Amino acid sequence: MAARTAALLLALTVSAPGCGRQAEKVAERRTGGNPRRAETAIRRHGCGSCHHIPGIAGADGLVGPPLDSIASRVYIGGSLPNTPQNLMTFLMHPHGTNPKTAMPEMGIPPRDVRDIAAYLYTLK
Repeated sequence: MAARTAALLLALTVSAPGCGRQAEKVAERRTGGNPRRAETAIRRHGCGSCHHIPGIAGADGLVGPPLDSIASRVYIGGSLPNTPQNLMTFLMHPHGTNPKTAMPEMGIPPRDVRDIAAYLYTLK
């Protein structure tokens, strides 16, 4: 029994890193962004000052909603169906998609928007 448990733990440990890379590849295809560049973009635009963002040191804001498991949510910004295009549109122009949102227009350039969206879609 102990040998079986050890074998299972070893298999999970060896395969776990591949799971994260697979999520990155899917996010890249869905958004056209690169989740590995997102941390820089998230810091540059101050996203973590309002939002808690897992995996980003210091991104522990309490003003906006936490962005963990955003890939599993049904809606973005309280009203938009959760699609990559809707997320990217919301990040670029939050008031254009939801005039009552508290999220400010940050002037995030399209490449950064794609990278941030790709990263957020890896958070399940």
